[in-house]
Amino acid sequence: MFRGKKYKDSLALFEKSKLHDPSEALDIAIKTAKAKFDETVEVHVKLGVDSRHADQQVRGAIVLPHGTGKVARVLVFAKGDKLDEAQAAGADFFGGEELIPKIQNDNWFDYDVVVATPDMMGVVGRLGKILGPKGLMPSPKAGTVTPDVARAISEIKSGKIEYRLDKTNIIHCPIGKASFGVEKLLENYKALIGAVIKAKPAAAKGQYLKSVAVAATMGPGIKISPSKAEA
Repeated sequence: MFRGKKYKDSLALFEKSKLHDPSEALDIAIKTAKAKFDETVEVHVKLGVDSRHADQQVRGAIVLPHGTGKVARVLVFAKGDKLDEAQAAGADFFGGEELIPKIQNDNWFDYDVVVATPDMMGVVGRLGKILGPKGLMPSPKAGTVTPDVARAISEIKSGKIEYRLDKTNIIHCPIGKASFGVEKLLENYKALIGAVIKAKPAAAKGQYLKSVAVAATMGPGIKISPSKAEA
């Protein structure tokens, strides 16, 4: 894979094989953020579980102390008074069954999070094959299937993120922008790792945190020692 000069310069800032504590790793990630835009810092956590088994799934949501640096665009599926609540709470888009063809036929994805009231899941379920692969399907575990749409919107706008395993048993999550600095990123990091650890399935055996790394959008991954991951 071709790597540009900035990426190669970033690799020179640290030993790729060395394991760091979280604050060191985040400091390096910030220094590798050399793009002209404010790069996002992401955490990548490989877990000692098997996502093919329902009892070893790890999924949830958490409001980061300092948000992500991006205000999410929210689409709400609701009806009646709940539509008025959604509008008042600051939903970017809201509606009911009339939105289905717009998503199915027009490939409309001008939103980052989808919220639905429980009575709308029969309608939203028809979009499962479209929203699911994009990580947009509402879920009770993530707090995006709820009768309290106002609270859901408020939390999302305040920096709530969803974490879930991919097919390789890795969680990928943004924890803020490089401009946040180490202190704020570390607080967000601790909140995320704490939530992931708390969500450990009872069926998980052996080492739970297999590997942890942080990286800026255009930068290389910096490894964190699993034994220090909670520090």
